[in-house]
Amino acid sequence: MKLSVVILNYNVRHFLELCLKSVQAATVAIDSEIIVVDNNSEDDSCQMVKTLFPDVILIEEKTNGGFSKGNNIGVARAKGEYLCILNPDTVVAEDTFLELLEFSETKVDLGIVGCKLINGSGFFLPESKRNIPYVNVALKKICGHSKTYYANQISKEEIGEVEILVGAFMFLKREVYNKVGGFDEDYFMYGEDIDLSYKVLQAGYKNYYFGKTSVIHYKGESTLRDKNYARRFFGAMQIFYKKHFKSNAIFDFVVWIGIKFFYLLRKVPNVSKKQIQTYYFVSKTRNLSLEKILDRPVLLKSDLKTVETEVEVIFDGNFLSFKEIIQFIESSFSQNKVLTYKILPNNSEFIIGSDNGLARGEIISLK
Repeated sequence: MKLSVVILNYNVRHFLELCLKSVQAATVAIDSEIIVVDNNSEDDSCQMVKTLFPDVILIEEKTNGGFSKGNNIGVARAKGEYLCILNPDTVVAEDTFLELLEFSETKVDLGIVGCKLINGSGFFLPESKRNIPYVNVALKKICGHSKTYYANQISKEEIGEVEILVGAFMFLKREVYNKVGGFDEDYFMYGEDIDLSYKVLQAGYKNYYFGKTSVIHYKGESTLRDKNYARRFFGAMQIFYKKHFKSNAIFDFVVWIGIKFFYLLRKVPNVSKKQIQTYYFVSKTRNLSLEKILDRPVLLKSDLKTVETEVEVIFDGNFLSFKEIIQFIESSFSQNKVLTYKILPNNSEFIIGSDNGLARGEIISLK
């Protein structure tokens, strides 16, 4: 078997459905398997997978053991030569895995490959490619100066070696994952992707950023960011430093002071919901049930010319490919259009999307 896609889920049933539909479309031409590990979700995620995706391997955990443990459980079940560790709040293009497989087959000492991640509004997510967070770099990041934290030496459209990749999308050989011991289960959430990337580098492999394919990451949906985010993230950084760098009293004191001081000063942004004035439906025909639920006319794409008000575009997954949707979002963002987006997945009865990574996405039922 060539590829195993491992998805760890926790209480994001609708995002998981959209993700699985995109992954299925992206693996049609690949000898592959999809593994969903559910971390004891309280919604109907597991029943949805059983009903709509009977060919997906579902592992139902009775407790939430965290990101690292859940993914390790999924990989232990995997049979593919390659792995893709994938968040459930992502959407991949139909050719994403094909492109990464073609690229990976040309590399010697291949470590982890990451791709270009964008949020639901088309904004490039800089954590797609990062540098090793040495203490001075991490403290600058905590202060809000992130230039050296992210791998800005490589543009978002380029391909090149980087040090650290993000856990929302990690593509690598299963033998490499197992050789370095997979995700370190001392991390419950955050930091485990930095740790794995660093371990792979230390083992003599090369990590790559592949900016020729884009994946939507509805950042924050599977791990809602709240006032405790900073504490969890900086706590994970402490674990990383203790494991990989020589410890001394001065070093520990600087890290501790930096984390405590800047955590107290950190402010969680207040995100207000956008007031949508006009909806555009990118499809062949108008959707009357959608118009009824939204309580206003929904115009077709052909009517989308100039943007003068707050506009939301709804993509019809029964008509468009996932790649077309991703390309539309990216191109509109590059043109500075004031747009937000939602997707009507193929053969689904809801539309879904997220405008930012600081609040839950919106799900509108069409039933």
